[in-house]
Amino acid sequence: MANQLDFFGVKNIIFDLGGVLFNIDFAKTESAFKALGVTGFQEMFTQHHANDLFIQLETGTISELEFYEAFRTTAGVQLTNEQIKTAWNALLIDFRLPSLAWLEGIKEKYRIFLFSNTNQIHHDAFQATFQEQTGKDNFDSHFVKAYYSQHMGMRKPDIAPFHRILEEQQLLAAETLFIDDTIKNVEAARAAGMLAHHLVWPQTLPELPL
Repeated sequence: MANQLDFFGVKNIIFDLGGVLFNIDFAKTESAFKALGVTGFQEMFTQHHANDLFIQLETGTISELEFYEAFRTTAGVQLTNEQIKTAWNALLIDFRLPSLAWLEGIKEKYRIFLFSNTNQIHHDAFQATFQEQTGKDNFDSHFVKAYYSQHMGMRKPDIAPFHRILEEQQLLAAETLFIDDTIKNVEAARAAGMLAHHLVWPQTLPELPL
């Protein structure tokens, strides 16, 4: 099967966040915006697609306030910044605590990293959720380095950010495993020469033979 993977020789692992370490539900954000009178949100943003506005948000080329203003224009609905933020954050559920505990157990064996398509609005929200769930201050401390699209200025499924991480961390692609819940991102990692695994629910990280 295409998604079966031999993990022999892996020395480094790069994890996605949403759908891998953090539970998300895109339908909740779509429903929240629909309740506010926003129609056609799926044309703007889904797990597999982002329009130009959301690409700009996820690559950090517009600010949070600029996003809210542009969203009002695009949606044609006069919403407050807080209404937009709350609906946008509705897709964020909670961390998979068994998977976080599993991360702690593999640190001695692998160099581990994070690479997430996200934005500052979601980043602030999930960091707060991490503190609430664990009582700890810094989710990023699980990793050698956490890479976020809005800080990198690039996002998956472009191949360029994969090359940047490999080069910056001096990782060999053939020794580096990428794990993501979105197949386009998995394919991009493979195109960059990396090993990659498509994690599909109900499979979770502790089930992988690592």
